Amino acid sequence: MELDREAAAALGIPGDVVARAAARRREGRTLGEALAELGATDAATFARALAEAAGLPFAPAPPALPARELTAVLPMPFARRHLVLPLARDGAGLAVALADPAALAPLDDLRLLYRAPLRPLVVPAPALRDAITRAYDATARSAADTMDAIEGERLDLVASELDEPPDLLEAGDDTPVIRLVNALLAQAVKDGASDIHIEPWERGLAVRFRLDGLLHEVLAPPGRLAAAIASRVKIMAGLDIAERRLPQDGRIRVRVAGRDIDVRVSIVPTAFGERVALRLLDRASALLELTDLGLEPATARALERLLGQSHGIILVTGPTGSGKTTTLYAALRRLATGERNIMTIEDPIEYQLRGIGQIQASSRIGLTFAAGLRAVLRQDPDVILVGEIRDRETAEIAMQAALTGHLVFSTLHTNDAPGAMTRLVDMGVEPFLIASSVLAVLAQRLLRRVCDGCAVAGRPADDERQALGDAAPDVLRHAGPGCVACRGTGYRGRTAIHELLVVDDPVRTLVMARADAAQVRRHATAAGMATLRDDGCAKARAGLTTVAEVLRVTQDEG
Repeated sequence: MELDREAAAALGIPGDVVARAAARRREGRTLGEALAELGATDAATFARALAEAAGLPFAPAPPALPARELTAVLPMPFARRHLVLPLARDGAGLAVALADPAALAPLDDLRLLYRAPLRPLVVPAPALRDAITRAYDATARSAADTMDAIEGERLDLVASELDEPPDLLEAGDDTPVIRLVNALLAQAVKDGASDIHIEPWERGLAVRFRLDGLLHEVLAPPGRLAAAIASRVKIMAGLDIAERRLPQDGRIRVRVAGRDIDVRVSIVPTAFGERVALRLLDRASALLELTDLGLEPATARALERLLGQSHGIILVTGPTGSGKTTTLYAALRRLATGERNIMTIEDPIEYQLRGIGQIQASSRIGLTFAAGLRAVLRQDPDVILVGEIRDRETAEIAMQAALTGHLVFSTLHTNDAPGAMTRLVDMGVEPFLIASSVLAVLAQRLLRRVCDGCAVAGRPADDERQALGDAAPDVLRHAGPGCVACRGTGYRGRTAIHELLVVDDPVRTLVMARADAAQVRRHATAAGMATLRDDGCAKARAGLTTVAEVLRVTQDEG
């Protein structure tokens, strides 16, 4: 702790702030990360100050990943718990990356384990944690490797052998199907897949990952494995393995490379066997801040103003998988300062949020959104999130809540922001309720990002110039031929585009007159609203995505 205090003093961080950070440290987190959460510094700056205090070299990240023979000696749980990673061995000893130079015990263990003197290198905890994950992930078997290894083995599936390992990357040799399912989950998380589809067909089995919104086949196991894989997934999700005639839904919680992953399971019977769909929810990656959502500056400022309102409804619209929940959670986290009572009613609860009361809706027991919302209103809430407005009853209760001093968030399935108004009217909600309660509607979509590893620059084609209009640049960034990083697609990761309709007096007048979405849109665009396509084209001009991707995801409102 003496080194920590010395580093904090060098950065001018007051002692009371250091004490508060030390008190809120969680297991596996460093003091630098706790200080960063308080806004006192960032992890890299604090790590550099630690290195100077200890008289050790500093690097923002490990210069290279270790060879397999080095990681084979050191168990991954030890490396993650103590944040140490052997880097390379030479005649001068063993180079070791570490986050806390004051932690002497793990260094002594490494010295004995490798029988070599150590050359420590201080690395910020987040970068070191990521390097540890990549180092051990590189030595883990892929799903295809596992498939090759289990070909010809017996497919015994014994329930007593199905205890879960603490981390799927630490799973040892087990029954073949268990190893295959574990490898599929681990590889999906490594590749950044949002869904796994296991699909039996007449002549075989297909495994597809949804990567950046599109499906890609990754494995074609023998058809005889279909029943065993479905049974394994059912056991993991606590479902009935004997029931093969009816659909079943469940949930699995696993750890992959130290990351908590929630897996939503859906199993349905088809003509050729049971079809399995797994939705992967990474708790850490989805909990973003508002500044991480890719909002244009004007949209971000308008949304910040809206979050400062004491009452009213803010709606987020878009199709399934467009990031609506991530946006809403970012807004709630911004408001969760401890001074407000924030409650949600969701189906399902995708991520647990600290300091926020979350209720799981369940129509099977009568806990609908409407019933849950009535109960929440008796809990003296300041802010309420309703997972989705699906019917007139829920909409009207939410609007009454907004009119009685609550800030309400919810989602709708509409193609754009103006369409939310007509959708509510179509549900049977009175226009005066909509006009007096709705503050704004944020529509959003997700676009694939151009892969930085293989992107190419070139002059825009005629159709691209037409889409971009007068603002078309002389040189555009295009998707490349594909590389290892993007799995040959030319795209890697996704970014969001938005359309924010702020409900002003003219919009209220149009709603009261039951105007259609086209009239609302014409007013909003004339008043300066950037449409989804406008935002997409701005991101294409900035080189984040391509015009083809913008045209694929958005529609021309002409």
